Amino acid sequence: MNTEELVALYPVLAKLPEGLLRRICDALQTLDIPSGTAVFDEHQPCRGFPFVLAGAIRVAKISAGGRELPLYRVVAGENCIITSSCLLGHADYNARGVTEGPTTLALLPRDLFDEMLGEPVFRDFVFALFAERMAELMQLIEEVAFRKLDQRLAALLLGKGRVVHATHQQLADELGSVREMVSRLLKGFAEQGLVRLGREQVEVLDPAGLRKMASVT
Repeated sequence: MNTEELVALYPVLAKLPEGLLRRICDALQTLDIPSGTAVFDEHQPCRGFPFVLAGAIRVAKISAGGRELPLYRVVAGENCIITSSCLLGHADYNARGVTEGPTTLALLPRDLFDEMLGEPVFRDFVFALFAERMAELMQLIEEVAFRKLDQRLAALLLGKGRVVHATHQQLADELGSVREMVSRLLKGFAEQGLVRLGREQVEVLDPAGLRKMASVT
């Protein structure tokens, strides 16, 4: 594993003892994973700590009926807190991680991850990520629990620009809903003149109207 490349993405590693960093780089297993591949899934054991070198992983919770609630994305230079929690708690995964586009990972063995946690600088790095992701997840819980689906859909469309290139199913996945409900809401938006529906795209016609809908309490 190229030390310079890894440290450039994860500068915290440069603060580790030189001998430990060398052993980390020697032990890393580099994996090139195609787009749409499940990197991990619920009830699977955690094989190690992944450093994302390129691409991204979308982490989601899957219901018994197959519905998906996206939790967060992990891009190059970031870490997956669910993986960290599984390693810390010696537990199996409780969510699914799927690659978005071709993705390159460097997998660190569990024993070296445990040793790295003995270094305060790396331990602080991991728990700072926990705090950041926890804030994001709390915001997600608030959105799902207290905002109506039409408000969340309006906000989602506004955040994607004038023309949203996505299927109704993809929008439903982002919202943790089902395609039928999202399609019904989009049809209503179109009838109100807020959007124009096309093949695998939604054109925003009235941003002010969508903003008003997104902010209704």
